Amino acid sequence: MTWTIDRHGHVAVVTMNTNVVNAQNRAFFADLHEAFDTLEQDHPDSPVVLTGTAGRFSAGLDLGEHFPLFAGDRDAVAAWFSDYRATNMRLFTYRRPTVAAINGHAFAGGLITAAVCDHRIAVDDDVSRFGINEVPIGIPMPAVYLRMLQYAWGEPTAARLSLHGDRFTSTQVHAMGVVHDLVPADNLLERAVAIADLTPQDCLAQYAYTKRALQAPALRDIAALSDPQDRDLPDEMTSPDAQHAHRRYWEQLKGIEASW
Repeated sequence: MTWTIDRHGHVAVVTMNTNVVNAQNRAFFADLHEAFDTLEQDHPDSPVVLTGTAGRFSAGLDLGEHFPLFAGDRDAVAAWFSDYRATNMRLFTYRRPTVAAINGHAFAGGLITAAVCDHRIAVDDDVSRFGINEVPIGIPMPAVYLRMLQYAWGEPTAARLSLHGDRFTSTQVHAMGVVHDLVPADNLLERAVAIADLTPQDCLAQYAYTKRALQAPALRDIAALSDPQDRDLPDEMTSPDAQHAHRRYWEQLKGIEASW
């Protein structure tokens, strides 16, 4: 595991550093599961702060790994999505308090990873950008993730971010309720740890119970509505139009022709 876990009193600070921009790929997902395995084994009563490095929280899916996957076999995409779904479901339902200390850019899957934390704090600057840009680059938003975003942000904000792929500043996402607080970069971690540590140690079970109760409607909807709809997701991700959009965006982003 390349991620680090550091104790700040009762709180476990988990720093994502799979790669320079924390692009989410197989190695990133493995790091996430290993980190939470370690938390459950060695720090079972610790609230968690999740953060990135060097002004980047997470850039979302590693397109160099995933666009070729989406150009291939439907069943391989279905297997991949099952694994991908498990990562954010694990974080969403984690029984201890979770705080995303968003230290910089958070795009697409990276912003989803922040959204499934209980509390979100972002750095107050003019540089960081946030967005859910899947649709304009040919990736349908999974229904399971949309339900999580509705839980986190409310339906209007989830729709606004998910449908058009716009980019927003820290001030804008704070105004929309995507993040709860903005703090200077130098105070980000301190503030995140303080928020994570608000629940007394003898009340963690009550926190977990209340969190389960709050999430129960979302989890019911995921099982009854989102998961059945997402059975069609591999077909949408591998359609000719989707693959055309993937190649178009890759060439726009990298300035080179797609090789898949």
